[in-house]
Amino acid sequence: RMLSGYKPKNDIKDSYKVLELEEGCSLDDVRNSYHNLAKKYHPDSSSGMADSKAFIRVEEAYRVVLGDLAAKQKPEPGEEEEDQFKSKSLQHRHYLSFEGVGIGTPSQREKQYMQFRVDRATEQVLEYRQQRLESRYAGSDLSRAQDVRQSKKVKITQAVERLVEDLIQESMAKGDFDNLSGKGKPLQKFSHSPHIDPMTHNLNRILIDNGYQPEWILLQKEIRETIERLRKSIVASRRKLGQPMTLSEQKQWGRICEQFAEDIRKLNKRVDNFNLVVPILSRQMVHFSTDKEILRARKTYEAVVEKVSDSDTKENGGEERKRFGWKSSLLKWLKL
Repeated sequence: RMLSGYKPKNDIKDSYKVLELEEGCSLDDVRNSYHNLAKKYHPDSSSGMADSKAFIRVEEAYRVVLGDLAAKQKPEPGEEEEDQFKSKSLQHRHYLSFEGVGIGTPSQREKQYMQFRVDRATEQVLEYRQQRLESRYAGSDLSRAQDVRQSKKVKITQAVERLVEDLIQESMAKGDFDNLSGKGKPLQKFSHSPHIDPMTHNLNRILIDNGYQPEWILLQKEIRETIERLRKSIVASRRKLGQPMTLSEQKQWGRICEQFAEDIRKLNKRVDNFNLVVPILSRQMVHFSTDKEILRARKTYEAVVEKVSDSDTKENGGEERKRFGWKSSLLKWLKL
């Protein structure tokens, strides 16, 4: 306890180096250096060099340097006179107070005890901050990456907005907007619903009139066209193979089904992208099943084959009726 305020010389020198100071500096220099380094390394600061570990080292160095400066301070004149008249021998009764901290006269020991309390409180605050930082930045890498991505996104958005505004101002200065129809006339209010913002309605109407379509509309149209094309292609491939299929034709059909499954997998990725951007939950789409689509293609092929066979039998029956129709009519006449 008596030597609790003691710090090794090497530790003191390292502390001065951490604070970027030299021994013999003033207390104001120490405080200014600490404030500057705290702004630089504090985790809550907006500095790009924020680091909790470096801030902890600065805190520890600051406490060590303060203790060194306090130990180097000369005693006051009143204390020197008191030291001359009082005995230098240790009085055990003195050490029953101040938690047994410090050496020298009672006034000196009181100052040492106050410094000890300050150091102890600083250590407790430091430990609390360290625990809070560890719990807060447990996933520091992920949170920092997310913060960097978010900041980049905001910067890009702001840069694009400034670029668009600059282009608009440049075009206005050149007079590109002078020949527009309806210049100087107020926009007509096309919406009479009190639940719709007139400005939003007018902007949407202008976009629609100029052929603009939202991204999810284009994705939905593309998905429907793609699945119809895949269905027609697999039915056409099945019709080319014929019925019944030989061994080589069965192998070819297997390769066609594998390629069809790969196309369906790519199409399902587009479905996922569509579900992310569609604004209405009821408009979301489900994945296409490869087995169901192949079964559907087989049924479609069987229906086409059956239809073709029915048309062939009807044509054959018509030819036979034309061939033997005069005999049946003669028999009917004879019966009459």
